[in-house]
Amino acid sequence: MPITCRAATLADVPTLVALRLANAEKHAALDPEVFRIPDPEAVRRYFEATLDSLLITVAEVDGAVAGMAEVVLLPPAPSHQILVPRTGADIHTVVLDTHRGQGVGAALVTAAEQVAAAHGVTTLFAGIFATNAEAVSFYSARGFTPRGTLLSKPIS
Repeated sequence: MPITCRAATLADVPTLVALRLANAEKHAALDPEVFRIPDPEAVRRYFEATLDSLLITVAEVDGAVAGMAEVVLLPPAPSHQILVPRTGADIHTVVLDTHRGQGVGAALVTAAEQVAAAHGVTTLFAGIFATNAEAVSFYSARGFTPRGTLLSKPIS
């Protein structure tokens, strides 16, 4: 089963929408207090409007898209902040359930790292809620390590 990774195109938008919605369903089942299923039309408009500015890679298995990795560039720290400016990006990876455990996710992360590096990214972030142990394990196995702690407090 060869895995081929390539840049997403406008022709991939319906598949990207389906991947985003499948990912949302999985996450909403994991923790409905945190995750939701977005409106499919809003997702389609988002991908159509931003595909050129996003760095999206799709993985194909037997000619069909099996997953995607989205690299979202982050703004550098402003000059009045104490952080050293770095070119960072968030990574979001989705693999169809039927292709999990077959190397598709690993291929997507590797391709996304190459795309990010080609765009000057020096730090790639995988923001994962602690309740998503599967994603924490997946990214940890690919060299991602904790970088600080993000604390939150609901305000009523």
